[in-house]
Amino acid sequence: MKKNELKEVLKPLIKECIKEVIFEDGTLSGIITEVVQGLQGVSKQPLVEKKIVKSSRPNEAILHARQSLEETKKSLQNSTGLKGIFEGTVPMRGGGSSKPQHGALRDMDPGDPGVDISGIMKVAGGSWNQLK
Repeated sequence: MKKNELKEVLKPLIKECIKEVIFEDGTLSGIITEVVQGLQGVSKQPLVEKKIVKSSRPNEAILHARQSLEETKKSLQNSTGLKGIFEGTVPMRGGGSSKPQHGALRDMDPGDPGVDISGIMKVAGGSWNQLK
């Protein structure tokens, strides 16, 4: 898939998602409220109460975008023959070509489970629940 074709598919989806966030979730009213307060020197009380309604069911546009993305992935994998090329791989210990210069754990293996400290409070005669 060429860049222009991908752009034609993704641009309307992204545009619709942005409109949904700005208008339906109350983001625009929050931005306007903050601007008005900044211009007028009004107290920090919001002029319009922002309501966020979360739906448990994804929007039709989101479902369509996910389906389109999956189709694009499949077509790319089929055309290149790279399906599952990274399955079963683990990150490099050094993090690639640029190794961090600083940090307490920079020389530690990311897969190292560390030290079990569950018995420390038993030795001290207490429990973790007493610390709350």
